[in-house]
Amino acid sequence: MELERKQRQVLDGVVISDKNNKTITVLVETHKRHKYGKRVKYRKKYYAHDENNEAKEGDTVRIMATRPLSALKRWRLVKVLSLAEVSIEEYQEALAQEEILEEIEEATKEVPADKREEVVVEETKEEHVTEEQDA
Repeated sequence: MELERKQRQVLDGVVISDKNNKTITVLVETHKRHKYGKRVKYRKKYYAHDENNEAKEGDTVRIMATRPLSALKRWRLVKVLSLAEVSIEEYQEALAQEEILEEIEEATKEVPADKREEVVVEETKEEHVTEEQDA
């Protein structure tokens, strides 16, 4: 007479810290729907139990929900999906650059493409006028 359990939540993420004994910090990236339908990136850190200390910084891992193991740990390591190809510092730099690029793209979206050319032409004309006035 075996009791059946419900399916537990499973997430994939990148290990951002393995400094604690038998504990890893996993960064999980997902997308959420914005109020008006826009997809927004969402990042969350989870503390997970790593019994054999097998996951290292930068590894991609799968974690599963479990009973509370400590004040913060509610997840456990299921398996290491792939080993780290780059260090965690390089990964964080890439994330920062990606965020900067997204901000630039959003700023350029505010001015339509055909208007951008007009703005650039007007700026160059103004520069020529000021140069002629100075001369």
